[in-house]
Amino acid sequence: MTAVATLPQGPAAARPFGHRAATAFLGVVVLAAILAPLVAPYEPDAVDFAATLAPVSGDHPLGADQSGRDLLSRILYGARTSLVGPLALLAIASALGVALGTLAAWRRGWVDAVVGRVTDVMYAFPGLLFVVLIVAVFGNGMTTAVIALGLAYAPTIAKYTRSLAITECAKPYIDAYRVQGMGGFAICARHLVPNMARPIVGYLVVLFGEGLMSLATLSFLGFGAQSPSSDWGLMVKEGQPAIVQGAFLPVLVPGAAIALVVVSFNVIGVRLADRMGVRGS
Repeated sequence: MTAVATLPQGPAAARPFGHRAATAFLGVVVLAAILAPLVAPYEPDAVDFAATLAPVSGDHPLGADQSGRDLLSRILYGARTSLVGPLALLAIASALGVALGTLAAWRRGWVDAVVGRVTDVMYAFPGLLFVVLIVAVFGNGMTTAVIALGLAYAPTIAKYTRSLAITECAKPYIDAYRVQGMGGFAICARHLVPNMARPIVGYLVVLFGEGLMSLATLSFLGFGAQSPSSDWGLMVKEGQPAIVQGAFLPVLVPGAAIALVVVSFNVIGVRLADRMGVRGS
């Protein structure tokens, strides 16, 4: 849950090219996820034992897993879960984090102290352990994993929002609205939070890749998506036994999908963070 501060150094022309390539790749992934029922050659859970661990071929462009399920079809359908999951957890985390961070910066005093202590405790508590405890209480499943990770990410966003809000609250327009008699909630909702939207969105784009990786890790450990889901993290877990038989595609294909999407989001997020002047807390 670390923040990315600035763009890495490098040739000026290389950075826009990387940004455009990452954007184009993610566009293809999103489009493929939306059109999965139309473009996937098979149903994601269609079993064909005659094609067990089939290599790359015309029938199976990315091979097949140990149950004969087409890997290309499972990757296409799995993109839905793998992209919607991080989006949902960031929606939960940002709703809580932005609210708490704005409240702490606006009220200051004991409210700021309490919010600060709570977020400090959450930081000191290992995020994965917190999620595992939530899952142990409420059971396995993607919904539980998304909610648990949303709660785990909220302190990170709260701290970042607080740092932005403190700077924003010192600007003259805040005092001008106060003089006009506008209430604190109205100022925050109509002006303070919207003025922080650009850097917050840039920060969330950076966190998206980390959220995807976290959900994939939980699915790999058995706490997230459950079979017969084609979630990418679960596909990596289910493909492990095939390695013993010398078949690496059931692990490499979903693993490469996770890596490429995470890297692409990081490239885009860091680019946005640089353009918006975002700095990690």
